[in-house]
Amino acid sequence: MPLTTPAIGHILQVETGLQQLMGDRVLYLQILGRFRQRYPDSAFQARQAMAAGEIGHAQRIVHTLKGAAGMIGAQQVYLLASTLESVCAGPCSAWSAPLAQLEQALRNLISAVDEVLDSDQPAMTARGDTLAAAHMPETRMLLQHLARLLEEGDGAAIDVLEQSASVLAGSLGVEVFQEVTEAAHQFDFEAALATLQAATA
Repeated sequence: MPLTTPAIGHILQVETGLQQLMGDRVLYLQILGRFRQRYPDSAFQARQAMAAGEIGHAQRIVHTLKGAAGMIGAQQVYLLASTLESVCAGPCSAWSAPLAQLEQALRNLISAVDEVLDSDQPAMTARGDTLAAAHMPETRMLLQHLARLLEEGDGAAIDVLEQSASVLAGSLGVEVFQEVTEAAHQFDFEAALATLQAATA
């Protein structure tokens, strides 16, 4: 059964999200579920922060939303967040319209995510070979390699996270995997390493 329909295809490009996770359908659905939990109020939170003059906080909210949207294939929200991020520090007249567009796009995206998750509940409980792979010696070596790259502040850590997404998510759990990935994409390698070490201790 397809994960998407033409009606939501322009809001959520499922195939793009799957490609970024090496076609791992179960992992993609798990990450969609996590996006649904964490980000529905992000645009509103950014509006509150900007209204309060907390520009740095607003930019961090929008930047994190942008990375998460990019991971699931939500191109419209990704592009709007990118635009907003660049004008956050400007006057209200500069960010008011992009923020309103982002709020609407995010509402549409959450509806699309709900539709995909509701239509694919059987796959949400599937496990495939991911969990078995998580216990292989190669996975431990991969985790050590990732930790070393993060410790050195090496951007290659992002490549490892993307290329080995299924195995790493199976080993660390989706929540931890996405926290490490989000921190790495923000080049906060120290936070990514701390999260990884806490999970593997």
